[in-house]
Amino acid sequence: MTASADAPVAQLRRQLGVFDAVVIGLGSMIGAGIFSALGPAAAAAGSGLLPALAVAAVVAYCNATSSARLAARYPASGGTYVYGRQRLGDFWGYLAGWGFVVGKTASCAAMALTIGVYLWPTQAHGVAVAAVVALTAVNYLGVQKAAWLTRTIVAVVLAVLAFVVTACLTSTGSHLGQVTDGHHTTVTDVLQAAGLLFFAFAGYARIATLGEEVRDPARTIPRAIPVALAITLVVYTAVAVAVLAVLGDRLATATAPLVDATRLAGLPQVAPAIRVGAAVAALGSLLALILGVSRTTLAMARDRHLPHALAAVHPRFHGPHRAELAIGAIVAIVAATTDLRGAIGFSSFGVLAYYAIANASAWTLSPAEGRPPRVVPVVGLVGCVVLAVALPPSATIAGAAVLATGAAIYALRRIGRPTRGS
Repeated sequence: MTASADAPVAQLRRQLGVFDAVVIGLGSMIGAGIFSALGPAAAAAGSGLLPALAVAAVVAYCNATSSARLAARYPASGGTYVYGRQRLGDFWGYLAGWGFVVGKTASCAAMALTIGVYLWPTQAHGVAVAAVVALTAVNYLGVQKAAWLTRTIVAVVLAVLAFVVTACLTSTGSHLGQVTDGHHTTVTDVLQAAGLLFFAFAGYARIATLGEEVRDPARTIPRAIPVALAITLVVYTAVAVAVLAVLGDRLATATAPLVDATRLAGLPQVAPAIRVGAAVAALGSLLALILGVSRTTLAMARDRHLPHALAAVHPRFHGPHRAELAIGAIVAIVAATTDLRGAIGFSSFGVLAYYAIANASAWTLSPAEGRPPRVVPVVGLVGCVVLAVALPPSATIAGAAVLATGAAIYALRRIGRPTRGS
């Protein structure tokens, strides 16, 4: 069902292979989340941080598997927006796209502010806006240039994280066995921490939303998503264990846990390098986030759920240039007017709703269509709902209100144009 049958739909160029797709996924996941989410998650879960990481990883794996099977079946820009429309109906696809665009726009602002906080704390908002403008320009010039920049960023961030892990685990100040709870950790605490940590995993969707720009998507996407997720899980587990080994209970109150950990490990002189690494990580996440949100915007604009002018593809750079400029402008405004705290929870709610619809869509696949084992979409769907409800109440209420607003807009559009065909 498409509302744009009156004109040919401009297509994006397929130019990314498995390696580039994996790198874009890593650039999305191995970003600012690991530098900023460990502290809030430890505050929620106490000594249950590692179990919370495991829960987040299981839900992420199910979501990734469902997304990979669907992306191979429907290799077009838009991700779950496309899958939901094809498998569940127009409304569910629209709701997934709405949740993704709104939630990830907030996440883009959070990443931009992370860059500012680490590089120039007193001018964080100005630095954030400058970062958004610069990366929007990079994306405007084409996805291949963005992939090359992401490759460089991932290499730098992995080097910084490897140094932190080595420094912490070889420190004589390690005291992992001394981690205790300031309060009795409950299942709800662990689930809330898992929901916050999920924010750091939710980057593999970028691979699926690039379905129209990868070569041989039926083969490339199912390979790239689990590889990127597996590498990310290994890195996150190593960093969490290493930081816990040095900080112990102090992780819960640390605002820059990796910086604090290297200082206590006896290497205070490397703190500036860690700060730069965190900023570079946020830069990589922001680059990939803008890339993914603009592609979902493109898909929704093609179907007139967003202004159709945003469906334009640049004749030279082969990217959705109007969608990229629009998203960049909105993110810059949000980054200039909001603060970092609370953005993680709000973004997590929107993305969990997005993946809940992805898992429901994957459930409807037949074996001939590449359906995953039945347990995968079931665990993924239930996990998304549970983690969304377990998030801090402010994030849950705000996220639910945003989804309700999107549903109301959809209903009003249908009432206003009841005779419009598909």
